[in-house]
Amino acid sequence: MAERPRVEMLAYMGLFLLLFGLSLFFRLLPLNIASTGLPAPDLMLCAAMAWILRRPSHLPAPLIGGAFFLEDLFTLRPPGLWALAVLAGTEFLRRRHGVAREMTLMLEWAMVSAVMVVMWLAYRSVLAIVMVPQNSLDLSLLGLVFTVACYPVVVILLHYGLRIRKPAPGELDELGRKL
Repeated sequence: MAERPRVEMLAYMGLFLLLFGLSLFFRLLPLNIASTGLPAPDLMLCAAMAWILRRPSHLPAPLIGGAFFLEDLFTLRPPGLWALAVLAGTEFLRRRHGVAREMTLMLEWAMVSAVMVVMWLAYRSVLAIVMVPQNSLDLSLLGLVFTVACYPVVVILLHYGLRIRKPAPGELDELGRKL
């Protein structure tokens, strides 16, 4: 009986890593499906943030940091900079898990959007300070807008597709504490 929550938590961590790996694999494929030149939304960022607000115990900080660090390496971004921004953003949201529990989707979306904007500004600022070449501002901003716009869709997919929901009132965590 005591092993069930641990196995469930490991299964959710494995599911996140599988989804992250598939997302990274398809981003790296040399397919030109959409030749419009528009940036794709960062769906795994949306998924990590939505997952953290629903079940923070399923995604420990080293898992998030390591996954996004690998993404930095594979996508040839400055190693660790975006991973640090994502880790700071998700940990900020993890600390507000109790508050976000009573929020509607619109308020949650606004909070997550603000966190994403701060992460984006911090990332771009550090790159500008150290004079690293960056994507153009308009494409980068458009990617941020697309990512923010996709957040509710990702929340709905997590809720109905993967059954990752906000805890019900009175629900207990793996250790028997109230969530």
